[in-house]
Amino acid sequence: MGQDEPETKHKDSSSSSSHSVEVESSVVPNMANKTMIPSTSWFTPKRLLAMFCIISLINYVDRGAIASNGVNGSRGICTKDGKCTPGTGIQGDFKLSNFEDGVLSSAFMVGLLVASPIFAFLAKSVNPFRLIGVGLSVWTLATLGCGFSFNFWSIAVCRMLVGVGEASFISLAAPFIDDSAPDAQKTAWLAIFYMCIPAGYAIGYIYGGLLGIHLSWRWAFWVEAILMFPFAILGFVMKPLQLKGFVPADPKTVLAPETVTSGAQEPGFALDFFSCIAL
Repeated sequence: MGQDEPETKHKDSSSSSSHSVEVESSVVPNMANKTMIPSTSWFTPKRLLAMFCIISLINYVDRGAIASNGVNGSRGICTKDGKCTPGTGIQGDFKLSNFEDGVLSSAFMVGLLVASPIFAFLAKSVNPFRLIGVGLSVWTLATLGCGFSFNFWSIAVCRMLVGVGEASFISLAAPFIDDSAPDAQKTAWLAIFYMCIPAGYAIGYIYGGLLGIHLSWRWAFWVEAILMFPFAILGFVMKPLQLKGFVPADPKTVLAPETVTSGAQEPGFALDFFSCIAL
């Protein structure tokens, strides 16, 4: 009997340890593949990349559109003979000076530069995926407001809020891609993501020109808001993802929807952040 008791205890301890391993493996995200996307999430790494690329395209289409002739337009010109040509686009409708026209671009950059470090700091205590949803919601509403603007100051404020909304995405999207991409393809995935910047600008010039000529410069902003709206909703309704740099110490709390503990950040997060701001 004395010899049977240790064997029984050994079996119990081994069964309990195997059970705990199974529990942890079902809770911890797919760490074997070095991705922070839970196995129960709708997102696969490729879906996440595709979604972020589309969002990035819309962001930079907006930047290209407001710089296009169809949206930005030109001021009215009067010749010495008294013949006046009416202005077009934003400059024509609001009779902007060259200084005011330049302020519109500056207002966007001010919102972007001020809000980016704030969103990066909040990522320590709030789930970064939810922060992206908040930012995209602000972007959608602000872009919609650009279409309804009635003077220089109204569109300047809306452009600043567009920068605030975009800040959450550009400061947090690249780290998510870096976390979820396969090790051998990280550079390629990030290259695909950053290719959306020049592509978005190029499409934006064409897009803004076409809508400005055939409809109105206001429609350029309204269509952008409609395209971004579904992604803003996804940021709230989908199970939130987690960045590696902010994984809680207890693996059972990794998938907690709204709570994150501030772990040590990886150097790559800071590099991704500053590189995105520079762009």
